[in-house]
Amino acid sequence: MDGSRPPYPILRIRIHDRQFPAGGDLCFNGAVGGCMAMTSRAGLLVLIFTLLFAGGAAGQKERRQTLTEAQVEKIREAGIDPDGRIKLYTQFLDERADTIKGLTNRAKTAARAKRLDDELQDFIALMDELGANLDQYSERKADMRLSLKKLNDTAPRWQLILKALPGEPGFDEARKEALEGWDDIADQAKRLLSEQTEYFALHKEEKGQERAEPK
Repeated sequence: MDGSRPPYPILRIRIHDRQFPAGGDLCFNGAVGGCMAMTSRAGLLVLIFTLLFAGGAAGQKERRQTLTEAQVEKIREAGIDPDGRIKLYTQFLDERADTIKGLTNRAKTAARAKRLDDELQDFIALMDELGANLDQYSERKADMRLSLKKLNDTAPRWQLILKALPGEPGFDEARKEALEGWDDIADQAKRLLSEQTEYFALHKEEKGQERAEPK
């Protein structure tokens, strides 16, 4: 072998619009030469996994906080009170729905589309958190009837706001996901209220409990 050609296929990797041969010397900071010889499949796999890990870490850093610090503090203060927590999540979702409604008729701009996508993603995340809380408290036979009635009364308004928002490429996927999430949370709230009304009618001594105590 004369050394003019490598004994392996040349693969090119694009990083930040620059191409590098997989058989060349490559630094993770984009420099070429004198760093890491990518002359094997193992070396190539190391590079791929490193880039995937870095991309995942960057995504985690950029993740939006669904709740403000003040809202998190309110949830913390509610502690394990089922009714209190469900009422708070209902309130926060209602406030988020108002924000989405306020953005609906604004001039169509890239900034508005990005803001709506963010707000819709937050709305979806809050519905997921609310659903998880409902599942947990229903398994404990916690009395949530007051907050469930409030949720059932309030949720239809959210659907009207989401349906009134015309779909646009910048946020249409999030809008559709939010409507699907609304279907789930509305069905869950309606079902749980019916189940709890029946259960506590038969177990009046358990009214207002945070969890069912072993008999």
